[in-house]
Amino acid sequence: MEKTGRREGGIIKRFYQKLLFQLFMYFALVVCMFAILLGVIYMKLYEDNTIRTFRNDLVKKSERISQNVSNYAKLNDYKGFSSYLETMQSLFDKNETDIYIISNVNSQIALSSYFTSYNTVSQIESLPKAMYKIVMLAFEGKVASNKGYIQLYHRQSVCVAVPVKDTGGNVTGAVMLVSAPQDQMLLYNGQRYIIISSIAALIVSFVVSIFLAGKFSRPISAMRKVALRLSEGDYEAKSDIRNGGEIGELACSIDVLSDKLKENEVIRNNMEQTRRDFFANVSHELRTPITVMRGYSEMLVDGVVSKEEKKQQYYERMLGECKSMERLVGDLLILSKMQNPDFQIEKEPVNLIQVFHDIIRGIHVVAAKKQIEIECLHTEECIMMMGDYDRLRQMFLIILDNAVKFSNEQSHIKIEIEVHTNITIKITDQGIGIAQEELPYIFEKFYKSKLKQNEQGSGLGLVIAKQIAMKHGGVINVESELGKGSTFQFVFDKTCNQML
Repeated sequence: MEKTGRREGGIIKRFYQKLLFQLFMYFALVVCMFAILLGVIYMKLYEDNTIRTFRNDLVKKSERISQNVSNYAKLNDYKGFSSYLETMQSLFDKNETDIYIISNVNSQIALSSYFTSYNTVSQIESLPKAMYKIVMLAFEGKVASNKGYIQLYHRQSVCVAVPVKDTGGNVTGAVMLVSAPQDQMLLYNGQRYIIISSIAALIVSFVVSIFLAGKFSRPISAMRKVALRLSEGDYEAKSDIRNGGEIGELACSIDVLSDKLKENEVIRNNMEQTRRDFFANVSHELRTPITVMRGYSEMLVDGVVSKEEKKQQYYERMLGECKSMERLVGDLLILSKMQNPDFQIEKEPVNLIQVFHDIIRGIHVVAAKKQIEIECLHTEECIMMMGDYDRLRQMFLIILDNAVKFSNEQSHIKIEIEVHTNITIKITDQGIGIAQEELPYIFEKFYKSKLKQNEQGSGLGLVIAKQIAMKHGGVINVESELGKGSTFQFVFDKTCNQML
């Protein structure tokens, strides 16, 4: 038993650890995916917003320069603008922004803060492809921009080009600004902070995941422990989990299952005990007539009895024992059928008055031998109920037969049938009665009083009568006083049984 307990504890511990690890991994995976997705989306949105703001700022600056440049009549006379370019460049130097003023007349770079340091005048074809592309769009009168790696600067840059127009609205040139985003370092720092924050959040999430996984897995482990104990026949096991939600409902269901299994075990044990008692009683009841018949048979075979008169007595006794066995077997078959849960009474409209008249006609001869008067009183001439005629006749005949058997000579048996809220039938005799200590047992199988009149009984009659009453939705009660007689009362529900 101790080894079994240790083994069970080891299994439950391994199950708990495995479940805890799986739940932790699930939580961790979800948190990681969420953190990565959130970080990527946030960094992308942050970067796009930063670049867009920076590009819009460059466009505004380019448009201001374009307005100043358009005031000059000829862009190709760029030397007069050197001082202006230097002034503009001094304003943009802190942002590392280069200014290009490009002529649309001869496709030359008229002024450039980048090329002026080399005192050269360059054609726009010498520009990198990305810069050249937006300049050509500006020549078409469009505001163009581009972001990417510029080989000329060896860095990520934003390029913005706007057209320069004369008073007639004709495009005479373009102004292009090239700059690295001034918030580039801020962008990188933001990304770094997001990564650091995500790592910290993941660590905290892992700790919380372990806690939540443990909280979630503990009741499941407890329920598994209960299930193992139930499988081993320990129906006292309870999870004692009072959590809300589905886990709590599942635990409650397991506890209910435990109670049901315990109840079924009690019922099964009672049925097993009843079965053992039944076979013991049947064996005892059959052994007595068999022993008697064997004894008489041996005496007849051995020639111990020679007188014909004695032989006839032995034959009659053997026949009586055979009849007793026949009654016992018949009663057992009837009782077995009645106690079968699948057995159903075939009900039809039955007139109770007719049932009792039929019974009285059959039992009148036996009652007459003891000069017993049988009286049937009823409030109505026709009292109908739903039932099986033969079974109802058998039930009432059992009671009346006992009443005649245990009544004194020249006594009276009264049958009363009343219809009020229920259908009530009372059968009262003036017999020897039943002792109060015996009343609780008279409906048990094979119970027989010690009276001489009951020696030939099987002890199953009242049990069968009770089963028939139950199959008809009725109850049977008895009141008795020793030496004065007994009253058996049947009560049937009028609303279910009476036929109008």
